Amino acid sequence: MSTEHLAVEETWNLGDIFSGDDAFRKAREAFAAEIPGLERFRGRLGKSATVLREALDEVTETGQRFQMLRCYSALKSDEDIRDSTYQAMRQEVELLATRFSGAIAYLRPEILGIEPQTIEQFIAEDPGLAVHAHFLRDLLRQRDHVLSPGEERILSESSMLTRTPNSLFEVLNNVELPRPNATLASGETVRLTPVEFQKHRTTPDRDDRQKIFHAYYRSYESFAETFAQNLFASVKGDLFRARTRGYDSCLAAALHPDNVPVDVFHSLIREVRDALPILHRYLKARTRALGLDRFEYSDLYCPLTGTPPRRYSTADAREVLLSSLGPLGEEYVDDLAGGLEARWADWHPGTGKRSGAYSTGWAYSVHPYVLLNYIGDAESVSTLAHEMGHAMHSFFSNRAQTFATADYPIFLAEVASTVNEVLLNRRMLELAESDQEKLFLLGRQLDGFRGTMFRQTMFAEFELAIHSRAEAGEVLTGESLNALYLDLLRVYHGHDGESVRIAENYAVEWAAIPHLHYNFYVYQYATGIVAALALVRGLLSGDEGARARYLEFLSAGGSDYPLSILRRAGVDLESPEPYRAALDTIRGCVEQVESLLGITAAS
Repeated sequence: MSTEHLAVEETWNLGDIFSGDDAFRKAREAFAAEIPGLERFRGRLGKSATVLREALDEVTETGQRFQMLRCYSALKSDEDIRDSTYQAMRQEVELLATRFSGAIAYLRPEILGIEPQTIEQFIAEDPGLAVHAHFLRDLLRQRDHVLSPGEERILSESSMLTRTPNSLFEVLNNVELPRPNATLASGETVRLTPVEFQKHRTTPDRDDRQKIFHAYYRSYESFAETFAQNLFASVKGDLFRARTRGYDSCLAAALHPDNVPVDVFHSLIREVRDALPILHRYLKARTRALGLDRFEYSDLYCPLTGTPPRRYSTADAREVLLSSLGPLGEEYVDDLAGGLEARWADWHPGTGKRSGAYSTGWAYSVHPYVLLNYIGDAESVSTLAHEMGHAMHSFFSNRAQTFATADYPIFLAEVASTVNEVLLNRRMLELAESDQEKLFLLGRQLDGFRGTMFRQTMFAEFELAIHSRAEAGEVLTGESLNALYLDLLRVYHGHDGESVRIAENYAVEWAAIPHLHYNFYVYQYATGIVAALALVRGLLSGDEGARARYLEFLSAGGSDYPLSILRRAGVDLESPEPYRAALDTIRGCVEQVESLLGITAAS
């Protein structure tokens, strides 16, 4: 591979959506003018199948236009969070979202006022209602938690308040939180933003790692109570919505829309807890590989071989990604290659640019957009694979489904992205030229499993605990959150064993985790990797139907419940088998690492 690093400047072209800010503003004004007209169907939905279909069609079409506005404003604001013009633009769109949802707040309660047999009769009478059939039947399933039209409108308006904690976190964490400098052994001084922390935490110099970790989390310690009160406000928003809709718990409220039983959540935690010895075994192998007497938290991201063996230009990243995805078929690979050529992705870090990475399929009639902060290491290539997995999921769903059913549920969101990562890891191991490179890649793969299976489940358990405390009338403070998080951090990483030590200053790590504001989102990373590993086993097994089932999965969008879509693809997450099979895969990787290191059972 070429060692050239980040030589080409690449960015997305938002002109594909609108021709510029003036065109956006005109479109926004036109959308705002349409909103009052949506209320003309009020009181008429049960008159006939035709009226119901016309109402749902119009709401759906209006929703599609709104998503285009949201896409433009979100992408522009994320290019430079410091730019108040685009932050204001994004906030204006979110205010429109409140008006839009308020104008159609009558829709669900009024539909629920129609007899179920009448709804079924309407679906049979009007073929145009077929695209809305899943929505209508799912609404009937949730009827006990839908409020009166007036109450639904109030709940819709309240979103202006309940969205605030996440917005405050984004600004504080990405822009205004004072970031410390750290001077490394090389003499280089780095300002420890989230992107720079992620870049330098992998350094093979242990003194630098410890210095970086201590400095980075010290900045959060100084604002622990601010972050705690903001997270508490987010949890209280979840609690308000759950209680208002009559759910027994915030967890039940979060899982019910996808028809996911709470037992799936609890089973995940139970299965991962039981498998912690596998993680602890890997951390002991890490300790051996790095030549340490005792493993520290700051050693968590250092490659097993010290210096990473390769750097990847953007061209290198494209090449290895596309060559890894052959099991998904020529159509998939060609479509993904076309997306990269069409510049779906904004690759490079920039001052003020939002940290992290994401993919959005909001621009339904155009194509997905991907934000990266690519720095040319193996982790960046893995992130590319992950986000392009999301993008291709959106691409296949948007192409196969109407807008009404194109948006795949969050529960499925991490499956396709993780399939891509697993296949990429497999290809990189095939290309490895030495045992050292294999050890590096296996370590990185296991770190991915650790971060997705174990770490996200730990986050989920933390999230469950803080919501349970709020439900019991307890307050959340920086001190109480630190104590709870430190306990989980130590249990999951085997602090009480002989090899791992988790210092108290890492108790504040919860404050740096944006997904804790996402209302029970994180557990789906873990269920996603369970499903992904099962799907990859099928794709590599020689089963000729596995690829077709997988492409059908990608194309299903939100046309059915997520567990049903996965079952058709061959994965049943209500049984223990996929979880235990995933953990067997992880155990196999640990055994390969131990073999390369010469670790025997007696060691």
